[in-house]
Amino acid sequence: MFKAIGVIELKSIPKGVEATDAALKSAGVQVVAAHPSCPGKYEIILTGSISNVTAAVSHVLAKFEGYVIDSSIMGRIDEQVIKALFGTQTGERKGSLGLVETYSAATTIKAADIAVKTARVEIFDLRVSRGMGGKGVIMLTGEVGDVTAAVQAASAYAKQSGQLSSESVIAAPHAELWAQL
Repeated sequence: MFKAIGVIELKSIPKGVEATDAALKSAGVQVVAAHPSCPGKYEIILTGSISNVTAAVSHVLAKFEGYVIDSSIMGRIDEQVIKALFGTQTGERKGSLGLVETYSAATTIKAADIAVKTARVEIFDLRVSRGMGGKGVIMLTGEVGDVTAAVQAASAYAKQSGQLSSESVIAAPHAELWAQL
């Protein structure tokens, strides 16, 4: 499947399209997704070997420095994160619920990877940018201690990156809340 993932967010759609082309021409990477997102951002998700992804992201960061909002490089990304990104993750509506909201897609994806590698949690949902004003949110389920540890780890990363919006842990969500998620 994926070897490594690189995520780059730019604040210009034309520069985002140009940056996607530059990334593809700079190293042996493939595009997983490249598209406009809210509000007027452009997101690029690349895959390939860690060295090629690092080279492509570094090239874009140097060439489009004034347009970059956020970026992240992840080697050996957890399969749950990939499934959640493509909407194929089937989260169960049980246990505790943890949420982490960030201001960027790159930080959301990296924080999700950190969360699932920190504790025994499942990604219930992973929403990135579209229809969210450019924000992202991770929803995790599991035992309350695991969910708390995962939310703390993901939030710490997002806070360190300056991209944390908020976080929450609900020990025992009401059945009607589950039905709404």
